[in-house]
Amino acid sequence: MEHIIQMTDINKYYKMGEESLHALKDVNLTVEEGEFLAILGPSGSGKSTLMNIIGCMDTADTGSYLLDGQEITTMTDDQLTQVRNSKIGFIFQKYQLIPKYTVLQNICMPILIRGKTHQEAREQCMETIQLLGLGERITHRPSELSGGQQQRVAIARALVGKPSILLADEPTGTLDSNTGREVLDLFVKLNELGNTIVMITHDEKVAKYAHRVVRIVDGQLLE
Repeated sequence: MEHIIQMTDINKYYKMGEESLHALKDVNLTVEEGEFLAILGPSGSGKSTLMNIIGCMDTADTGSYLLDGQEITTMTDDQLTQVRNSKIGFIFQKYQLIPKYTVLQNICMPILIRGKTHQEAREQCMETIQLLGLGERITHRPSELSGGQQQRVAIARALVGKPSILLADEPTGTLDSNTGREVLDLFVKLNELGNTIVMITHDEKVAKYAHRVVRIVDGQLLE
């Protein structure tokens, strides 16, 4: 199997006044193509810092991070933006949908950013929209949808660009338990279709849906 993610001796420090916080300590992590991984840890454990580095929103201070064979650690901000847009599908706890846009417009956004026309974007999105059961909702705005439907729109938006990984941050955090289970069942289905998923969570029950769980404690990763 190909390694989509290969992190070696990743360290991250933050300046806190006079002090320096060692947020990630010699983190080593590999994720194979087609894997469903959960990164489990309590608040303050370093999991958000690790997610930001995996998602190319931040870079490590030392160590190596290969994403699809590309070294991320030495990239410029513009290069990181390009990698984020092409290789990572983000799924956030609070959906991050644009309120004034319809479901279709929200889902098409990553395709339009890549320079496709509205017609091309619409055609490329329809298969994903049908897969996620949103066909009858495409003219609705986010405020007209339930929490579960909004998260489905966010998942569709993450999927349409055919990213190397889906990166999900506490994806059921704002949902009731039944809707949360539906979203996690959907992740299992998407993984069975070949999508590589990395899910960040503090919840043991949520983590159990993944093939593999790694724990992060005080900035250190434990298999």
